[in-house]
Amino acid sequence: MLHIIKLCVGPRDVATLRSAQERRIKLDPPLRHLTRMAPKRTAEVLDGGSLFWVVAGFVCVRQRIIEIRTEPSADGTPHSALVLDPELVAVAARPVKPFQGWRYLEPDAAPHDLGSSPSDASGIEALPATLRRELQTLCLI
Repeated sequence: MLHIIKLCVGPRDVATLRSAQERRIKLDPPLRHLTRMAPKRTAEVLDGGSLFWVVAGFVCVRQRIIEIRTEPSADGTPHSALVLDPELVAVAARPVKPFQGWRYLEPDAAPHDLGSSPSDASGIEALPATLRRELQTLCLI
């Protein structure tokens, strides 16, 4: 299994990402993200991999990648379409420096899902997203 990590351009929080994806899936299903560069390690990504989104400087949610296919962009240029599960799964947020495009993310380097670890019993995931982001910015969580 192999994951992909990508900066979320546009939405400044997970709620905005969620609403944008909900609109997109109604207008043009299935939910997918177009990228110019096709993953060369497709088989590994499709073996349970997810797309981890970096939102406002923090990797904080993921979506399972269901399929990878070729689709034309608006101008007809072929692109790689990452077909995504619509469910956004919250993960233990951590800061990520900006980068261009997408990168592979090995499973042992990926943040764990919130609520999937005994250390999550602190209730941090129950805090409002804006408060969690402020605490993360201050390196308090």
